[in-house]
This record gives sequence, C-alpha cells and structure tokens, in this order.
Amino acid sequence: MSRALPRRFDVAGGVLRLDPGEPDFYEDPYPSYGELHRHGGIARWAETGSLAVAGHATVAALLRDRRFGRILPAGPDGRPDYRDMPAHLADFYAIESCSLLDLEPPTHTRLRSLVTRAFVSRRIERLAPRIGEIADELIDGFAADGTVELVEAFATPLPVRVIAELIGVPAADAPLLVDWSHRMVAMYRLGRTRAVEESANAAARDFATYLRTVIAEKRRRPADDLVSALIAAESDGGRLDEAEMVATLVLLLNAGHEATVHQIGNAVKAILESGQDPATLFCDVDSTAATVEECLRFDTPLHLFERVALESVTLAEGWQIERGGRVALLLGAANHDPSVFERPGEFAPGRPARAHVSFGGGIHFCIGAPLARLELAIALGTLFRRLPDLSIAAAPHYRDSWHFRGLERLELRFRPQGTTLKP
Repeated sequence: MSRALPRRFDVAGGVLRLDPGEPDFYEDPYPSYGELHRHGGIARWAETGSLAVAGHATVAALLRDRRFGRILPAGPDGRPDYRDMPAHLADFYAIESCSLLDLEPPTHTRLRSLVTRAFVSRRIERLAPRIGEIADELIDGFAADGTVELVEAFATPLPVRVIAELIGVPAADAPLLVDWSHRMVAMYRLGRTRAVEESANAAARDFATYLRTVIAEKRRRPADDLVSALIAAESDGGRLDEAEMVATLVLLLNAGHEATVHQIGNAVKAILESGQDPATLFCDVDSTAATVEECLRFDTPLHLFERVALESVTLAEGWQIERGGRVALLLGAANHDPSVFERPGEFAPGRPARAHVSFGGGIHFCIGAPLARLELAIALGTLFRRLPDLSIAAAPHYRDSWHFRGLERLELRFRPQGTTLKP
C-alpha cells in the first residue's frame, strides 16, 4: 500500500476535511486514519456534518450506546418514519422501513429474535461441506493458462451461491440477486446521484416482487431453507409479516453478499502481499481462525456505520451531539487504532487477540457473522490449499465505494496443474 495522505485531506482544530471519493483515499484510507488517531481520534467531518469517530474504544461504546440509533424512530414501536421520502424512492424505503438495520426496540427486538430462531447455528454449520464443494467447483473453472481474475471468478459467485442455497432460491438466479444487491447498496455511498437512486428503487421493487413469489411457493411447498423457517416463525402468533420477511431476506443477501465478496478479495491480497506462507496460516483449525480474524481486522469491507443521536449526548471526550446529530463510526479506523493493535498496518495473524469491530456491535451486531466466518475459513483455506503458489499478477485497485471497501479486480497467476490438487 502507498502511505501518502490524500491531496485534499486535513484534520486540525477538531475539523476533518476529507473527500472519500478521492482516489488517494479510497485506494488506501489507512494513512488518513492514522493521522486522525494522532489528532485524538474524533473530529467534526466538514463534508458530511457528522462527527467522525476513529478511536476503537469510542466506536465500540457508541455501537452499544442506546442513546443512539440508526434513525430517529417514528414512535414508541421503534419504526422509522419514511413518509417524507421522495416518491421516486418509495419502493426502496418500503423495504428499509422493515429492515433490521433501521429498526429500534421494541420492533427490532421482536424481529431479530424471530430471525435468529430461523438463522440457527446448526443451519449454518450444515453449509460447511457445500461451501467447500462450491469453492472447488469454482477453482476447477479457473483458466488453463494459470491466470484468474479472482473477484469475478471466485469472490463474487461463492457467497451469492451460498446465500441462494441458504435462502432456498435457484442458483441460476444468482446473477439477478447480485445485480439487485449492487444497485441497492449504492444508495449508501456519499454523494449519490438521482440516477443511482432511481436504479436502487427499481432494484428494490424487482427484488421484492421476486421474493414474494419465492415466499408464496414456499408456503405451498415448505423445504429445509431459510424462507420456510421464516414462514414458520411468521405463523407463530402472527409476529412476522411478509413485508418484514422480504426486508430481512434483502438485508441478509445485500449485507452478507457484498461484505463477503470484498472480504475474500481483500484477504487474499493481504495474505499474498504479507509474504507469509499460506500453508502455515491455514494448517489447522486454530491457525485458520486466527488468520480469518486478522483478515477481518486488517482490511475489513465495511468502513462506515452511521448512528444518530436519539437525545442530546455529551461524549466522554467532551463532544456535544444534539438530538438528530449523526456520528460516522469509522470501523476500519477503529481496527487500526494503535492504542489497541500494535503495529496496526502489519498483517499479523499471530497477534494477541483483540476485539475488532468489523461486524459492528450492540443490537445491530451482524446476524450473519457466523456464516461470514465459516465462508472465509473454507474459501480461503480451499483456495490456498489448491493453489499454493498463487501470486499477484497486476497491481490491484480498489473500487470507488469506500463505505464498502473492495477490489475492482484481483489478477492472479498460479501453476495450472494446481487446480487439480484435491485431497
């Protein structure tokens, strides 16, 4: 990575000036994070009006602080009020209004408990053999000339096929799911355009229509999948309606797929650039788990999680936030806090265990974290076992999508016969 600060970066007098669309930043945000840490880890972000928080302790505390939420709720049920949103975003916010990510208690508590009941650990653990099979199938399809673009050939199709099978939809529909996901998550970028909004709204409408068809089919013919499990939860006292089910499935696919795609690419790049022996990193269960956690900390895919003050709050650092004020929790910066992680810019799976914040925290802690960890362990372990001589063939570049940090392409080379090295 380059270690230069972005050309238009500045932090002084408690004010941060930073354009996340500047290539020098989104290619490598960590020098900027380091400078922000050196200035106390918190500042008023001029371009957004929010309070940018980089310190690990403060980020972790604000993720759990019940004086903050995702949005100002419409009322005591904890549901957001999106009635004033533009008409051209009606379909998008129809889903958002029922999404776990935007709900607060008591509605969030009810819905999350029902989703957790369907998203049980044994359902996730049963996916392990299938994840391995999918990884092997994808590697078998790599080019015979010993080159591969990993994002398109491996990182993208693996998690979408896994989540499609978990939900209970045909693998052939995976390209549709990926397209809808990309267009919807573009809404979370700073400085989005009207064209992005209209595309996201159309994707939300088509996604919801598709899922309602899937739900109707599962009502007629239940199976051992997540949709059928959510239908069973829905019928338990009528506590989960169809709109909530659609929003939950959209969230699981959008958040889970997007993050895992980027984490696979980021992790492979980090491992190869570190010069460490992948055979050692994935030699046993404990080493694999430590490597996965360091990948999540070192170059996490989700760098921004916003919270809004539900009341006036004075932080321990003395910063005052009025009701409705926003805080930008910089998860990637918190994971590189030098007061918590010694030499944070070094990829070191053997470092002492410290709690990273890559999956968030509090009531909005990522419900798909166990699946993400399982996918990473199996995908990375299989890739480096099958292709032990992987190397980077061209300089990687990151997408202009800093909030979801991921590579545009990752060109690799390998010994062609390596694709046949199965146990």
